[in-house]
Amino acid sequence: MSIQSSKLLLLATAVILFSFASSTVAGDCGDINNDGTGPDLSDLTYLVDYLFLGGATPQFYTANVNGDSDHVVDLSDMIYLVNYVFLGGPAPDCAYATGTVTDIDGNVYQTIRIGEQWWMAENLKVTRYRNGDPIEHVSEASAWRVLSTGAYCAWDNDPSHVETYGLLYNGYAANDIRGIAPEGWHVPSDAEWKQLEMYLGMSQADADSTGWRGTGEGGKLKEAGLAHWYNPNAGGHNGSGFTALAGGFRFGTGFYVNMKQSGEFWTSTMADSNTAWLRYLSCSKSAVYRQSDEPQYGFSVRCVRD
Repeated sequence: MSIQSSKLLLLATAVILFSFASSTVAGDCGDINNDGTGPDLSDLTYLVDYLFLGGATPQFYTANVNGDSDHVVDLSDMIYLVNYVFLGGPAPDCAYATGTVTDIDGNVYQTIRIGEQWWMAENLKVTRYRNGDPIEHVSEASAWRVLSTGAYCAWDNDPSHVETYGLLYNGYAANDIRGIAPEGWHVPSDAEWKQLEMYLGMSQADADSTGWRGTGEGGKLKEAGLAHWYNPNAGGHNGSGFTALAGGFRFGTGFYVNMKQSGEFWTSTMADSNTAWLRYLSCSKSAVYRQSDEPQYGFSVRCVRD
């Protein structure tokens, strides 16, 4: 029997065994094929197809089934899932590699390992640079539009947004040499954002381009559901654990827009002498937008570990 025939037989056997087992657990944990139920036989057949027959990459491939240290879906996860579905093994542990980090103000942020990087899974809300100097709080539009130094604000000057969506920072603050990230962390470069995007499946060519790029990587970054995103939150399933929220932004003119519609994030990389690269996620797109803007804009910040 050929290797290909053996693989097909394995897949067929898994399908046949469905009549003898129907163990399921609700929710995303182990829902490898993203059908809203699982882990179950449909996830197992999807995984067999992925591992042996060249099928599509699982959407939740950063959340492994058996909770081991590699945090990718692989053969050990398939063996674990076979044991669970057919042999009464323990329920899958789909835990991400997570942690926390604390900023100089005492704010504690959830963190997530995605590939070889550690990212904040929440937006920054610090009000001081790492050396203790205050970041200027600027609420008035007339003052915001003429700034040439670092500043922050709450969206629409409403402090009730800060706990969930964090603060908005202009580009001067995001790239101040005193640092707004916690000790051991930094504002990510354009290259580090590309590394994240390519780990999630984007090609190098797409990552290097501008405008809307990729084929669903934005959906893997966005929090699922409509609690913090307007309908339809296209493709949003948070398969990466990044949990991007639509915190809106502030124009260089000082006006606020797009709460629950989009999330914009600074990078530390200058595109030219006057603009820095950023990333833009939208409720209506599952891709990721790359462009550059002037430092007078106010965007969210996610930090990455050194």
